[in-house]
Amino acid sequence: MKKFLIILGIIAGVVLLAGGGYAYYLYDSVKDTASDMHEPISRETSDKRTEKVDMDEKDPVSILLMGVDERDGDQGRSDTMIMITLNPHNDSMYMFNIPRDTRTEIIGRGTVEKMNHAYAYGGIEMTMDTVENFLDVPIDYYFKVNMEAFKDVVNALNGVTVDNPFAFDYEGYSFPAGEIDLNAKEALAFSRMRYEDPKGDLGRNDRQREIIKSIIDEGASVGSINKIDDLLKAVGSNVKTNMTFEEMNDIFKNYRGARNNMTTFEVQGSGEMIDGLWYYIVSDEEKQSITQKLKEHLELS
Repeated sequence: MKKFLIILGIIAGVVLLAGGGYAYYLYDSVKDTASDMHEPISRETSDKRTEKVDMDEKDPVSILLMGVDERDGDQGRSDTMIMITLNPHNDSMYMFNIPRDTRTEIIGRGTVEKMNHAYAYGGIEMTMDTVENFLDVPIDYYFKVNMEAFKDVVNALNGVTVDNPFAFDYEGYSFPAGEIDLNAKEALAFSRMRYEDPKGDLGRNDRQREIIKSIIDEGASVGSINKIDDLLKAVGSNVKTNMTFEEMNDIFKNYRGARNNMTTFEVQGSGEMIDGLWYYIVSDEEKQSITQKLKEHLELS
């Protein structure tokens, strides 16, 4: 469902084991997996930047994570969209969900629809263009994750630990309030529940971010070759990105401290029925506030 952390976890494991006899094997395996994952897009850099970011030089960077539910004969829609910005100068990270029902212009189509329709119409690049237009900030990299990979990743990490704000039951599982350990099936159910949450989709977004934070922490502490092998298998063909292996190395080398200073927030808005469809409406003032926050974090203003 979302996996920027996988890259961190894989690279972290390689570094931790670099002094051992498996170092070359691990490096080579990770490089092969990164090559399989690499799926470039037509543009080299965003129109909202004057030049491509250089992570070796520690430029602040933005990443769009897309959890996609793809089926045979159907391109699918981006069920989950999470924006991440990383600033290595102050070791900080911003992370927030973009509600999939957000009403916005679909760039390249000329219509005003739900945000997640962009992927159905034009895939990754139309989604990136649409989110960039909505936020008025550049998106440097994307990670697209087939939701089928989600359970495999959690399994590879031997589960995740999350902080649950309130007790609830869902899909046959009970989730007590407080810090809880989840296996793969429990984590998937935990991330999907929304109708029993007073905050609806926003509450589900909170739980998704909880799981991401846990996977980042777990992945960054990987120290066994067996776990790294399992992570590589979990990633397989289920994750695609325009980030190269060298850039992944730069992320781990120069940006890994950002996970210890993570700020999460919500896009504030309200629901409204328009022409028989429910939309999440975000005011111009809210968009401007988020844009300013992101530009400052990316050192664009």
